[in-house]
Amino acid sequence: MEVQAITKNVRMSAQKMREVVRQIQGLPAAHAEAVLKVVPRKGARLVAKTLKSAIANAEDLKTHKAEYRGLNTDLLYVKEAFAQTASTLKRFTPKARGSAGPILKRNCHIKIVLSDDER
Repeated sequence: MEVQAITKNVRMSAQKMREVVRQIQGLPAAHAEAVLKVVPRKGARLVAKTLKSAIANAEDLKTHKAEYRGLNTDLLYVKEAFAQTASTLKRFTPKARGSAGPILKRNCHIKIVLSDDER
């Protein structure tokens, strides 16, 4: 069984977020949480929040949905974890001789898929 959590419009570029997300792919969920606690980046906090949400989704589905009753939350591992680009905020800053220079404030979406199936 698979369970997922998505965090949308995170105020950080997808390129920076991918560096953190790659570290937890394929790890058991509990081990991934421990790894994210020691990573000294802002992205690690946001990925950890999404991971906790996915684990909570698994526990909630297990108690409320009949087809998820066999889901073993202790054996969950990170099947997929990726960061995709979201909409970019476009701002401008003044430059020399009355012109303007663009500033791109990038956003991303974080998606984590947990599974308890055999790898």
